[in-house]
Amino acid sequence: MMENDRFSDTDRHYTHGTRLAWVSNEKGDEAGWIKDRLNQLYPFAYMREGRIGFALGQNIYTPEDTSRHELTVTDRPYAGWLYGAASVHAETGQNVFGQPLDILDTVELQIGVIGPASLAEPTQKMFHRLIDTTRPQGWGHQLDTEPGIALLAERKWRTPETKLGAGAIAVDLIPHVGGALGNVYTHVSAGAMARIRRNLRFDYGPPQIQPALSGLEAIDSPGEFGWYLFAGVAGRAVGRNIFLDGNTFSDSHNVDKHTLVGDFKAGAALVSGHWRLAFSHVIRTREFEGQDKADRFAAVSLSVRY
Repeated sequence: MMENDRFSDTDRHYTHGTRLAWVSNEKGDEAGWIKDRLNQLYPFAYMREGRIGFALGQNIYTPEDTSRHELTVTDRPYAGWLYGAASVHAETGQNVFGQPLDILDTVELQIGVIGPASLAEPTQKMFHRLIDTTRPQGWGHQLDTEPGIALLAERKWRTPETKLGAGAIAVDLIPHVGGALGNVYTHVSAGAMARIRRNLRFDYGPPQIQPALSGLEAIDSPGEFGWYLFAGVAGRAVGRNIFLDGNTFSDSHNVDKHTLVGDFKAGAALVSGHWRLAFSHVIRTREFEGQDKADRFAAVSLSVRY
């Protein structure tokens, strides 16, 4: 998947993210091992699926004016985050307040590096050269090299489909709660996504790069073509964001972050038995003191089942 603010005609702050991921088949041998282990943690639930996943990703952050050589003390630092990730996903079925709900639990460990070793500077300069736009000039002020770690956990509930009239169109709702702990991110989050389409049980919504509201990177395979429209909101109470707070172990440029940050997400997905293509547009509220307006970026993701 790729996220970039150029899709939204901006070039600032969270400006680019790329993530390549693999998630196991729910019917594979490793799924049986995961299912046995997780059933010990869910003695009162029906464990349908267990998966493991691995990913490699890179995020890039810049101030609004990238043409300046000088440090802009009132704007966020230049920063990059290059990481590898391992995840476990457990899907269960439970009755909550008398309603049958699908529940997806995800735990992901990200380990990587901040600073010049993240390769954010050459990546952004190469991309700007390809699209023939302003070359960023301030990377000499980026955060120092620092190892990073983030442990993320999230639970999603998927409500049963509600049919709209006698037709095949239905809606569902996917609330979630989660959190992150580490020197990269520390926060708690909550939100929900609403979807409308025919047959909504392909997935839990399209994936996005954390800390945005994200679905599962894998897809179910009902063997039919489909589509859905979605819209979601999510809020975070932020204890630490290294891309605003600056380096943990050395002095660096930083800004005063906002404790409460919200995302609004809307988009569409096309799904078949073997692939899902999704487009999302995200509006993120101001993240730090002195930021004059909300940020916008878009995400394109392609998931292929094999």
